[in-house]
Amino acid sequence: MTAVTADQSADQLPRPTRLSEVKGWFFTADQLLFDWFLEHQQDRSVAGDLLELGAYMGKSAIFLGARLRPGERFTVCDLFDSPAADDSNSKEMAKSYATLTRRAFEANYLAFHDELPVIVQGLSALVSEHVEADSVRFAHIDASHLYEHVHGDILAVRELLSDRGVVVMDDYRAEHCPGVAAATWQAVTNHGLRPICVTGTKFYGTWGDPERYQGALREWLAARGDVWHEVQEVNGAPLIRLSAKGAKEPAHPVSRHRAEPQRPAERQPEARPAEAGPAAGRPAPRPAGGALRRVALDVLPPIVTRAIVRARKGSSGR
Repeated sequence: MTAVTADQSADQLPRPTRLSEVKGWFFTADQLLFDWFLEHQQDRSVAGDLLELGAYMGKSAIFLGARLRPGERFTVCDLFDSPAADDSNSKEMAKSYATLTRRAFEANYLAFHDELPVIVQGLSALVSEHVEADSVRFAHIDASHLYEHVHGDILAVRELLSDRGVVVMDDYRAEHCPGVAAATWQAVTNHGLRPICVTGTKFYGTWGDPERYQGALREWLAARGDVWHEVQEVNGAPLIRLSAKGAKEPAHPVSRHRAEPQRPAERQPEARPAEAGPAAGRPAPRPAGGALRRVALDVLPPIVTRAIVRARKGSSGR
């Protein structure tokens, strides 16, 4: 493995507030299937670790890390900024991942998790030196698009996957990387890989019995009204094909950079008018009779005062 000098300063590192802000391609159908397979394994006490070959900016790795159970190990293998071992792979890295850095991946991942996964920086061929055989229950292959590398990745994961493990192949049908399609279906016809299901972008398979998953998966799909599916036969075995356009995404891990919801402002008491005069909108209180007489005696001329007194006595007698 090669030491890396990061090419991004701290203020340039990403600070995603939600998973959708992390760069990468991870569509709803595959989010639903990742979530379903991992929950299905948990419900049936399927033991094993998680593995991802090819991480880009960490979108699917962040999602997988949220499904990691206590005591399990999550390993991510990627070249990041390391030079590739051959010219063709170096050209692909420069074309597809020119802005990729390990620090950006780590910043994205740590926005959602307290600890990083085990990171193997280098070619995916190195992963067998860091992961034990038969120890993995779920592996996601999304590294090189070149046939020779993908073929090697599949054979390496076959040795690492447990009997009930699931392998996911990205870009198995994309027109810009036919090498992935060739390696994937060659593994089906020549190396014992058995398909479980496919989406528009990913292939899901196992070297164990696919019916351990297919029966329960068909039941789950039949109970949902937002995921279309059909069952085809490929190489003499059933294969589920599904699409989730318009379906709701599963729960995402929460970012530590998320904006806190604003609390509604507390209602302040209305400002009271100044004490210098009567309250606004209210008539001034009428002075009591005794007070009126005292005011008259104090400020009016005597002749006027006597007239007021006589008038009040006359009115009180009516």
